[in-house]
Amino acid sequence: MDIFMRIAIIWLTALSFMWALSGSPAAAQSGRSETIAAVVNEDAVSETDLEARMRLVIASSGMPDNPETRQRIAPQIMSVLVEERLKLQEAARLELEITEQDIAEGFAAIAAQNNFSAEQFRDVLRRGGVSPYSLEDQIRAQIAWTMVVQNKLRPQVDIADNEVDAVLERLRADQGKEEYRVSEIFLPVETPAGETEVMKLADKLVKQVVENKAPFPRLAQQFSQAAGASKGGDLGWVQQGQLAEPLEAALVQMKEGEVSRPIRSLAGFHVLMLRGKRGITAETMPSREDIMQRLGMERLDRLQRSYLMDLKSQAFIEQRV
Repeated sequence: MDIFMRIAIIWLTALSFMWALSGSPAAAQSGRSETIAAVVNEDAVSETDLEARMRLVIASSGMPDNPETRQRIAPQIMSVLVEERLKLQEAARLELEITEQDIAEGFAAIAAQNNFSAEQFRDVLRRGGVSPYSLEDQIRAQIAWTMVVQNKLRPQVDIADNEVDAVLERLRADQGKEEYRVSEIFLPVETPAGETEVMKLADKLVKQVVENKAPFPRLAQQFSQAAGASKGGDLGWVQQGQLAEPLEAALVQMKEGEVSRPIRSLAGFHVLMLRGKRGITAETMPSREDIMQRLGMERLDRLQRSYLMDLKSQAFIEQRV
């Protein structure tokens, strides 16, 4: 397995699961006939796919499995499934191969993270009514997109020395000011018609965290579309002026451990968790390498978001449910 696959597996091993599951098995196990939920170019998303992913997301995030939760998360899950089809199609167009060994290693890594062998984990999933195939589909799409980003977009990212110098100069000037350890859930608003549903989902996620019904990192891993989603939403230490004004205005009012209400930006809704505060000192200054890596990841994240938006705008997508 090459380094790009390992990056994808690192993301996947961040997933952990809660097993207070009940109810009937997923549709794929019930024998229900297939109904198309969405068409994505030459591919289709079935209602079975949607139901299976719904159960997977609920199990892995720790959210309660009830009609209200399902109604709130269904549009976001459908959007994710559509994007996964586009990512797989783009990987195929670029002739990037995802092997069964890659999928098996990703599945085994998640199983080990949850203290199971791969076969034990499959049995646990099935007993909880969660289809192992839905998790494998998620793994396949994540690996495919990692390969697309690394092969197509990463060569376009070049961080100049003067950019690093500018960040270091600003940090030196800001010594004594506060910086924040922040985690984030970001939910994009892609159409005006979808804003209300996205806001309701953001409110639901905040409620789950505040009422201790689901941990922030698990919700970030399953729902956030920000760069730090793979690490449970962790953005690391953020200095003043680094985030958009509405986000920074919320941060300065928050206490450690507090979760914000959904914050609207031009791109969508953000939910922040303030994990820590400290003053900027010479001892806490990042190295040049750390700054270069952070700038590169930020630029790569913007590129991949734009690239995915272009794929969506050029695709034929018909949602039927």
